Amino acid sequence: MAGFISVPTLEEDGAFDAYVAKPAEDATAAIVVIQEIFGVNEGIRRKCDSWAKAGYIAYAPDLFWREKPHVELDADVPEDFQAALGHMQKLNQDQAIRDIEATIRAARAAVGGGKVGLVGYCLGGRLAFMAACRTDGDAFVAYYGVGIDGLLGEQHAIGKPTMLHIPTADGFVPAEAQAAMHAGLDDNRHVTLHDYDGLDHGFAAEMGNRRDEDAAQLADKRTADFFAEHLA
Repeated sequence: MAGFISVPTLEEDGAFDAYVAKPAEDATAAIVVIQEIFGVNEGIRRKCDSWAKAGYIAYAPDLFWREKPHVELDADVPEDFQAALGHMQKLNQDQAIRDIEATIRAARAAVGGGKVGLVGYCLGGRLAFMAACRTDGDAFVAYYGVGIDGLLGEQHAIGKPTMLHIPTADGFVPAEAQAAMHAGLDDNRHVTLHDYDGLDHGFAAEMGNRRDEDAAQLADKRTADFFAEHLA
């Protein structure tokens, strides 16, 4: 069972759509999947569907809705990639975090007050880290989050388990940024960092040319085990 539903904003002055995938049995925990710059496209929906098969109810909020609802772009199409960069630049990320908080609220209600994990990719990885610092989610995973080195001043606010997947050849996160992330976070008892040697941005994309099958499966198993431990 999957499809889009409407989620009210925190201020209740509007509503946005979120793709929701439900398991066959009642779920006791939820996962919020935070989009890349390409919108809630087929790859993000497939990730939600996979979490539903694992027994979670999964939500993917449409974070571009204020500018253009239901953006769906393909990372392997150059024109789509350029369009995606434009949408990212127009996104108010502080506002996006409030929409993620609203999604957490909806997801928690859907599982009767149970725990909610968050996992994000690319832009969503950055937002997952911001959410770890600013929201009441229960566990957080960021895949190749961009610009996290500029957010390290907030890391003292992380109080729940957080995991970062870092490809060492990420074309959007240079080596000095990765070094800063390790220097700033290695001593934080709530944070676990995993490096993936020689891999580039997007290696765990559900589909397309960016995916590295072995590394994606390794990272996804680490994420699944992490959520199984912290959302039980």
